[in-house]
Amino acid sequence: MSNRTFTGADGMLRVFEEEGVDVIFGFPGGSVIPIYDKIYHAAAEGRIRHILPRHEQGGIHAADGYARSTGKVGVMLATSGPGAMNLVTGLATAYMDSVPIVAVTGQVKTSAIGKDAFQEADTIGVTMPVTKHNYLVKSVADLPEITREAFY
Repeated sequence: MSNRTFTGADGMLRVFEEEGVDVIFGFPGGSVIPIYDKIYHAAAEGRIRHILPRHEQGGIHAADGYARSTGKVGVMLATSGPGAMNLVTGLATAYMDSVPIVAVTGQVKTSAIGKDAFQEADTIGVTMPVTKHNYLVKSVADLPEITREAFY
C-alpha cells in the first residue's frame, strides 16, 4: 500500500476477499460511507460486485436467496439505526433456516452509544434473538479479526 493509513474498511474488505466474497448486497448511509468508498474501488477493479437494493429489507432477503442458491455466505451492508432495523425480518428468516448470512451495519460513535444520538439503535439487543452471534466493534484494530470470526 501507499503512504496512506490502513483503515477498518480496508481490513474488512480484505477479509471479505479472503473469505471468497464476490457479491455484497448493500444500502449506503452515513455511517458506512467509508466502507462504500473501498467497495467502489474494489468493484471498479472487478474484485467484488455490489448489488444495490431499493430497501435494506430487500437486500437482506436477496443475500439470503444468494446464499441458498450458491452455497456461499450472503453478505449485507446497511447503515446505522433504521437501516440496521430494516434487516431484522431477513435475519430471522435466515436464522430459522440456518442460512449463512454476515450482516454488517454501521453504528454511531462509541462515545454516543446510549445517548439517543441521531440514528442510534440498539442493534445488538434487537437482533440477538434472530442471529447466531452479534458483535459491537469498538476498536478499528479489532475489525479484521471480528469479521473473520463472523464468517466462521
